[in-house]
Amino acid sequence: MLNRISGGTSRRPALARVSHVALAAMLAVAVPAGTWVAPAFAQSFRFDSVQVEGNQRVDAGSILTYAGINQGETLDAGELNAALQRIRNSGLFEEVSLEPQGSRLVIRVQEYPTINVIAFEGNDRINNERLATVVQSQARRVYSPAQAEADAAAITAAYAQSGRLAATVEPRIIRRSDNRVDLVFEIREGNVVEIERIAFVGNRSFSDRRLRNVLETRQAGLLRRFVQSDTFIAERIDLDRQLLTDFYRSRGYIDFQVLSATPQLARERDGFFVTFTVQEGLQYRIGSVTAVSELPEVDATEFQRLIGTRPGQIYSPARIDNDIARMENLALRQGLTFVRIDPRITRNERGQILDVQYVLTRGERLFVERIDIEGNSRTLDRVIRRQFRTVEGDPFSPREIREGAERIRALGFFADAQVNARQGSSADQVIVDVDVEEQPTGSLSFGVSYGVSAGIGFAASLSEQNFLGRGQYVDLTINTTSSNRAFSFNFIEPAFLERDLALKSNLYWTRTDRDFASYNTRTAGFRPALEFPISELGRLEVRYTISRDEILDVDPETSSPIIVAEQGALITSALGYTYSFDTARSRIDPNRRFVFRISQDFAGLGGDVESVTTTALGRFETRVWNEDVLLRAELEGGALTMISGESRVINRFNLGSRMRGFEPNGVGPRDLEAPNEDALGGNYFAIARFEAEFPLGLPDEYGISGGVFMDVGTLWGLDNTIGTNGVEVDDGINIRAAAGVSLFWTTPIGPLRFNFSHPLRQLDYDREQNFDLTVSTRF
Repeated sequence: MLNRISGGTSRRPALARVSHVALAAMLAVAVPAGTWVAPAFAQSFRFDSVQVEGNQRVDAGSILTYAGINQGETLDAGELNAALQRIRNSGLFEEVSLEPQGSRLVIRVQEYPTINVIAFEGNDRINNERLATVVQSQARRVYSPAQAEADAAAITAAYAQSGRLAATVEPRIIRRSDNRVDLVFEIREGNVVEIERIAFVGNRSFSDRRLRNVLETRQAGLLRRFVQSDTFIAERIDLDRQLLTDFYRSRGYIDFQVLSATPQLARERDGFFVTFTVQEGLQYRIGSVTAVSELPEVDATEFQRLIGTRPGQIYSPARIDNDIARMENLALRQGLTFVRIDPRITRNERGQILDVQYVLTRGERLFVERIDIEGNSRTLDRVIRRQFRTVEGDPFSPREIREGAERIRALGFFADAQVNARQGSSADQVIVDVDVEEQPTGSLSFGVSYGVSAGIGFAASLSEQNFLGRGQYVDLTINTTSSNRAFSFNFIEPAFLERDLALKSNLYWTRTDRDFASYNTRTAGFRPALEFPISELGRLEVRYTISRDEILDVDPETSSPIIVAEQGALITSALGYTYSFDTARSRIDPNRRFVFRISQDFAGLGGDVESVTTTALGRFETRVWNEDVLLRAELEGGALTMISGESRVINRFNLGSRMRGFEPNGVGPRDLEAPNEDALGGNYFAIARFEAEFPLGLPDEYGISGGVFMDVGTLWGLDNTIGTNGVEVDDGINIRAAAGVSLFWTTPIGPLRFNFSHPLRQLDYDREQNFDLTVSTRF
């Protein structure tokens, strides 16, 4: 006789229970079911028939296949128990039992129920829709306790990603009719475990504050409810280690290492203390830099002239990469395929010098067989392919593939982009695999801004960075403040004709109700443009502008006759260009940046205005004192030259936000005889700005720093200087100056800047503004 032994209940959920069978020869005395009796002797079984009972969805044939028992086959107790385990391990049944009844074997099963609905209880921080994407259990599918446990672990991991490490999840079931259950995940979210403190050990060259600004992780601060990066996420620590390494090595610390990054949970289990132990090593500078050739057909002289790295500069991998890229491009232009540039670096530890020798040598003969792209369900293949300078059939360049991968990631279209190379159909062929993960690229945003002059402003914007998957940018923006209203539509095709040629189009309309003047303006225009690189750091934009500019609502009783004579609408048709040079495009020196920009617009190609408008700006900024202090100096100027006719106030310059310490239109030529003393603007302006930004010693997590500034400038020049009562307006070069202090506050709702200023030099009729607050945010 074979007795059936009842099994225990699994830990959770309470539904799962499987019956186990102890197969042994039993004594002739009847033994109650559920009682284990030690085997007395071995016994064999032979069944003429096998019957399955209790199955509803799973057919009997499948169960017999799992069991592996054939009619007429002789089995011992171990083989019968193995059959039971095979059926049980199928994961389809809640209970299984094998009952020998003479020459017949009865297999009784109780199937797992079907999931009726899946519900979440207790969740507040993560909504049901997001949690539904985390779990693998599905309604109208067979319930699996193992899968429910895995889903609970996945939900817990999702909460851990948002810093809620104390979250717990319990899967429960509610039985329904017809062998159905409701699967409910009971969630206790717990509190956010924040980064209370980030500390560094072993750093001598840079302060803790400077290094914290490098990290992705942030300390918890005043606005911790709005800041997500101050929560503890273990995976982010690995990224922080790499960011620290890149930071130091780009500044010449080639031996830098992060020895450890240790997160320690507070005793109250409500926060983490993270300590980075670093070994800085020595800072190295560049010694000699040479180029030599190991190829008899290649002369290294031309390549030597392309080297931009100079002796005495701080070593940076970016400098070396840029030199190699220039040399590789020259080799391609000369038709030299499979030439590899190897940087060979000799270290002089005593002098902390690195001698760099670029060796032109023969590389492997590898060709790009094809580029395979996967994961782009929306973005067109050509948008991704054009990020590579290499096409199928070209010589394979690992550097070009890496740079192409960086350009793909820089698009901002993908949450992740992996680019790898593997061997192709033959030893000299390489296949480049591009695997991307799409992310949303469109946004509907609403914004609020505030300025002491403009007051409160509201903005609405609908933008798409990857329009129709073509990589095009489209933006529709509406702005309004107490003094102006504006509408603009922008379209940018970044790769016009599949080249590094940006096609831009801007349609705009503005109306200004000037609270600080006794007239209003209205402008509507259309501006198409092309922008393209002309050097490694320089770009050129050429454009055409057609606009209708109107001065209206001028009060002849109170306004200057100069403005009265200028009212009305004129059509401007102009060709123009902007050249910009920015060292930040090379990413070589992270501590210094130089920007130069010059623009000119030539009006007179039709329309009512003939003029040349020129503006130029130069900016230099650098970090000093272990990069804790940012210094910035700017020089800006402009000139409006009329070829025929006279300039108008709507086209003349005003210092506006260019010079602190004064109201918009607070300086410059002014008709003092007119009742309203309106500012008239000027045909010329020049201004120098000097600024320093530095820490105030407050905790980093507050995001508050200070600054000092000084502005010196002037606005001058009118074509018509005869004002009210025939009195001539002073349009001379009168220097103004103002100085002040700034308070910067970086908040999750936008950067705030408080300026407290005082004019150092001004004229009696200038209108000063001692305080200014600007805030801008989008949500």
